[in-house]
Amino acid sequence: MFLNAKLIASTFVMIFLAELGDKTQISTFALASNSRSMLSVFLGASGALVLTTLIAVVLGGVIGRFVPEKLIKIASAAVFIGFGVLTLVEAFRK
Repeated sequence: MFLNAKLIASTFVMIFLAELGDKTQISTFALASNSRSMLSVFLGASGALVLTTLIAVVLGGVIGRFVPEKLIKIASAAVFIGFGVLTLVEAFRK
């Protein structure tokens, strides 16, 4: 196990850009705006992101040993499309 600076940088950029303006960031913004302790909101949000990232890395490492990468990408795309369709349906119902 070694650190790969290029992989660290590309992962950082990809996750940073993906998280900009998403529901998590908006929720954190709302919590911070209603709180007197921004440090508490920061620590809570950071802890949650670290934990969900740890779960994703562990599951990805385990599942990646048994499931081909192409199938994982197809399943991921299907999940994202499904959430997109649900979001559109919900938006049109209102």
